Amino acid sequence: MNQTPSADTGFQIWWQLMRPHTLTAAFVPVFLGTALALQYTEVHIFLFLAMMTASLLIQAATNMFNEYFDFKRGLDTEKSIGIGGAIVRNGVKPKTVLNMAFAFFGIALLLGVYICMLSSWWIGAIGLVCMAVGYLYTGGPLPIAYTPFGELASGFFMGGIIIYISFFIQTGFISTSVVLFSIPVILLIGGINFANNIRDRIGDEKAGRKTIAILIGHDRSVRLLASWMIIAFMWVIILIFTEQGTYWLLLSYLSIPKAFRAIKGFKGKTSPLQMMPAMKFTAQTNTIFGFLLSVGLCLSYLF
Repeated sequence: MNQTPSADTGFQIWWQLMRPHTLTAAFVPVFLGTALALQYTEVHIFLFLAMMTASLLIQAATNMFNEYFDFKRGLDTEKSIGIGGAIVRNGVKPKTVLNMAFAFFGIALLLGVYICMLSSWWIGAIGLVCMAVGYLYTGGPLPIAYTPFGELASGFFMGGIIIYISFFIQTGFISTSVVLFSIPVILLIGGINFANNIRDRIGDEKAGRKTIAILIGHDRSVRLLASWMIIAFMWVIILIFTEQGTYWLLLSYLSIPKAFRAIKGFKGKTSPLQMMPAMKFTAQTNTIFGFLLSVGLCLSYLF
């Protein structure tokens, strides 16, 4: 394939390869899980940093596997819209992308050993499952991304599981309230994936994918994404009445304007380029919501 380098060079290429707008899907769950643990224990700062770094590396590696396998299957071209394209537009060798992804997994694995030594070796088994899902999302004979289960996989493993692990390594147990707090984050992280699939619906269908967006069409997909966001915000009211509930959690409602802009950005749009801002606002909704939910918890411990 003829690869035409773009204007991006050096650090920009590698930064875009990690798809930074998706990295909040790793940051928010670790932050929230740790914030929830504050009620029960003092935070082990090195465990927190190790967990945060490992989660970011796994998410970045997953994005690199996505880049590599989309290229190998012919899904990415020079005309593809999106932040990816290190291979097709910047001339980065496919093998380099794949090797870097495995290197990131290797570093995350070493951090996982450290985390297990200070908590439980069961965490290692769960972490390996998360890494396997990250690889199988676009790799393997039947990639998860080619099925209707991509949103579920990304939301549960990058949202719920990471929250549970981040809480458990600090406290040594899992509480009901932690599971309840994970629900809106699972929905919003799944929403980031859903937004990507809405944008790429036409191209993905030609490539043989069977995502939710393909199965139900653009308009219904936008309405479904909106319903996930509405449930996430309404769920905060439920959280106020849990063991760790506080009215400070309503700070998360400051992210509602971003959610409105995301849904508005998808309505009536037909081209991937037109939907790029909506994708950005979807990711920002998760970032601001999860961050302020965590901040609300921390403030409740102080006041």
